Amino acid sequence: MISPRRASAKFDIRRVRAEGAREVRDAVAVEEPLEIRVRPAGAEETAVAVTMRTPGHDFELAAGFLFSEGLVANRPEIAELSYCADVEPQQYNIVTARLRPGASFNPSMLNRNFYATSSCGVCGKASLEALEMEGCEPIAETGMRVPEGALRGMPEKLRSGQTVFDRTGGLHAAGLFGVAGHSAPSPSSEGPLLLREDVGRHNAVDKVIGRSLMDGRLPLADHVLAVSGRASFEIMQKALNAGIPVVVAVGAPSSLAVDLAREFGMTLAGFASADRINLYSGAGRITR
Repeated sequence: MISPRRASAKFDIRRVRAEGAREVRDAVAVEEPLEIRVRPAGAEETAVAVTMRTPGHDFELAAGFLFSEGLVANRPEIAELSYCADVEPQQYNIVTARLRPGASFNPSMLNRNFYATSSCGVCGKASLEALEMEGCEPIAETGMRVPEGALRGMPEKLRSGQTVFDRTGGLHAAGLFGVAGHSAPSPSSEGPLLLREDVGRHNAVDKVIGRSLMDGRLPLADHVLAVSGRASFEIMQKALNAGIPVVVAVGAPSSLAVDLAREFGMTLAGFASADRINLYSGAGRITR
């Protein structure tokens, strides 16, 4: 059984190169299912989701998922997060969130489709309308400004902090950066305030949001979320729920991610590297 702290596993493989082949031990990122359950006060436990993830920071992942999907409204609603100790051998693959009386959890929300997946078949307009119906508000203008050079430098700072990626080459990352003159250090001189890795980029984002939720730091105004890979609708939705005004991605955004950013007043940057960046929305927050 894999412990909740084991993020990589070793396998015997044959490594083939032009000059020949040899047997070696190779590190591979662990991927296992995590079932997230909710137990409202005075009610039966309900399974709400199963996600394929890299073990580690599972409570953060569960908390972040419940919050970013609108199933809980704040940290005080969660009384306890625990593994399912009476289910062997999968105890570390099941997390239960026990809620306090009066929590906003509504089981009927589980009947909706989680429209944030790229294959669900729901059109972009319906997805944006769903966010509006769930009470998501546009990101307020706070006067936050991010130097363009600092924004371009975030992907490299994100990459330099990926310790499990260094061993396996198989993980995405999400990092939370502060902004000079606000509540956190300057991203031009500091690494990420918080970094999480996972086989799923959306899971890495949930872990960052979950840690912030558990620390009582939401909403994350005056912060920047940096993600490896592309910027999807799902990632933008989670950032919006957490109050993050700026998202920068190493790869491309999807069209629906751009639509969401423009609809809700977010700054979205893609193709970020040391010498280039594309600004798809909210360029006013970025300074030269």
